[in-house]
Amino acid sequence: MNRIFLLIALFISSLNLSAQINDQKTFTNTKNSKYVFTTIKHLDATPVENQNRTGTCWSFSGLSFLESELLRKGKEPYNLSEMWIARNAYLGKARNYLLMDGHSNFDEGGEFHDIPWVIRHYGIVPEYAYPGKAYGGKKHNHAELQAVLSGMVNALKNKPQNHKLTKSWKKALTDVVDAYLGQVPDNTEDFTFKADGKTYTPKSFAKHLGLNMDDYVELTSFTHHPYYKAFALEIPDNWQMHATYNIPLDELMKVANDAIMKGYTFAWGADVSEKGFSHRKGLAILPVDERTVQDRKSKDLFFDDNGEKVPNAFYQPVKEKWFSPQERQEAFEDGETTDDHGMHIVGIVKDQNGTKYFVVKNSWGTKYNDLNGYFLASYPYFRAKTIDIFVHKDALPKDLKKKLGIK
Repeated sequence: MNRIFLLIALFISSLNLSAQINDQKTFTNTKNSKYVFTTIKHLDATPVENQNRTGTCWSFSGLSFLESELLRKGKEPYNLSEMWIARNAYLGKARNYLLMDGHSNFDEGGEFHDIPWVIRHYGIVPEYAYPGKAYGGKKHNHAELQAVLSGMVNALKNKPQNHKLTKSWKKALTDVVDAYLGQVPDNTEDFTFKADGKTYTPKSFAKHLGLNMDDYVELTSFTHHPYYKAFALEIPDNWQMHATYNIPLDELMKVANDAIMKGYTFAWGADVSEKGFSHRKGLAILPVDERTVQDRKSKDLFFDDNGEKVPNAFYQPVKEKWFSPQERQEAFEDGETTDDHGMHIVGIVKDQNGTKYFVVKNSWGTKYNDLNGYFLASYPYFRAKTIDIFVHKDALPKDLKKKLGIK
């Protein structure tokens, strides 16, 4: 099948996968649930993929967001290579780790701004040009790759040969990455492939896509830094110490809501370690009464210590917490809220009580819940557990752009 027709077929398939969110008048999150959801807005997205046994959610979600950006701009659907991004980020992280004498993070994780960094330096390629599975197998698995690379950089940081690094370390590490993910010429611009009947290099293909990496901004909301200023989020995966714009929490909520309503999807970094997060049940919620959070197979009510029936919040709406900026800050500083996972938000729905939820495209495949790889994050959960969002600057209101100095 011609690649462009294959991509279009995959895009149509993705629409079918999310049909119960987009097309049906009402739907629910899982079998036998009493939730009744109604779609408010649902935007185009490419098919759900599976990061499998890798820590590359940031690459999957960030590229999913850029793929939706291409659709928003009326371009053909593309499946971009997450492993091209991961490969080149590994090299950047290794260099940074050694320059910092090991006093920085070297892991599979990353942040959304790593994608523009890679595209500016190395361009971008379609998935078929660089699938990133030279080690074999149908699913991604970086366990051995990460173990080998960690061993290398931890040995190199000690400068075992005459207390300095030789000129060979970079080639040695690059060769390991390429052995696992796929061979790339020393000059990445010598890497060529065909798309739409033309021959491209990674940088010429990035130019062909027409996405300006300077158009994308990261936003967060914490009280330990001034609002309307940028600061480097104190999270391990921010190995570049990239600065993120800090805005008041209510404004962050409004930007996220209004972006979707104006037709802009966005990438979402958040904590998914809460009891109220269940990909299998298709929900991320923050109940006031944690006894209601029972991720069980049974949909039935259960009894508390006083013999009273308590609803299971994954099957029936319950009252949720609405965090203040101070509560959110405390949860971040005491380690309750952590930078766990990158996802892609593509829509908004509401339940029968009027509570709003963001429609979240995950990267854990389509087989593990009844929403075909999507889930729904309530506004209370989003408010409390968001680390940052990555969005086109034109989704921001003009007055906010002015305060942040964004043109």
